[in-house]
Amino acid sequence: MDIFHIINPTAPVVPMIISCPHVGAYIPDSIQTKLNPEVLSHLDDTDWFVHQLYDFAPALGITTVVATHHRWVVDLNRDPNNQALYNDGRVITGVAPTTDFNGNRLYQANQEPNNNEIQKRIEQYFIPYHQKLEALLQQLKNQFGHVLLLDAHSIRKQVLGIQSSPFPDLILGNNDSLTSTLALDVSAQTILSSSDYCFSYNHPFKGGYITRSFGKPVQGFYALQLEMAKTNYMDDSETIYDEARADKIKVLLKTLCEQLLEQLK
Repeated sequence: MDIFHIINPTAPVVPMIISCPHVGAYIPDSIQTKLNPEVLSHLDDTDWFVHQLYDFAPALGITTVVATHHRWVVDLNRDPNNQALYNDGRVITGVAPTTDFNGNRLYQANQEPNNNEIQKRIEQYFIPYHQKLEALLQQLKNQFGHVLLLDAHSIRKQVLGIQSSPFPDLILGNNDSLTSTLALDVSAQTILSSSDYCFSYNHPFKGGYITRSFGKPVQGFYALQLEMAKTNYMDDSETIYDEARADKIKVLLKTLCEQLLEQLK
């Protein structure tokens, strides 16, 4: 199976890419056999259906990159050297996770990946995804002079391994304003905070490795991460896609992308 697929624009291309690194659900048999059966039954920590929320992107000229493999195979949004993104006491998962967000063990006894296996996964899955993002961003930067990467995510409304209270509906991250311009920040914050969704800026998520590594404003590479609660577009059990909820959040997401594109002109 391909590591990712590209959804190309149907309108003239614009200097923006949407990345969906955690929507994949495929786990190779060689890894499945080592995982605990109970975790395989529900594949938690998956950003279910997030790419569907941005189905308007091709008509706006936006390129979308969608991962196919589950984050338990390799986490495309973690530092490949396993440097922690946060140091506030939350459960930290690595580039080849061995626990879920609540600290539950993913692997059967003595089946966790060793350093050689982790490096193999980085080379096989992680590097190609990042190389593709880099190539697409550079191509658009060469064409337009600058480019924006929007890294799209979702998470359960409450994850006790990260914080005790429920998450806001929408969380915009740019590593404390280091990965994008003030104009893009203000535009995004204005759209999201004026909606009827609960909004937070850089808390409790500041953007993961993708946002932090590709966001280089001085060089014309801008990056934002948008995290959202799954209840924005799924039912209260966070297992079933809810068309009505999804249609509502899509309107906001499209408005957000349109305004960001206006700032990029």
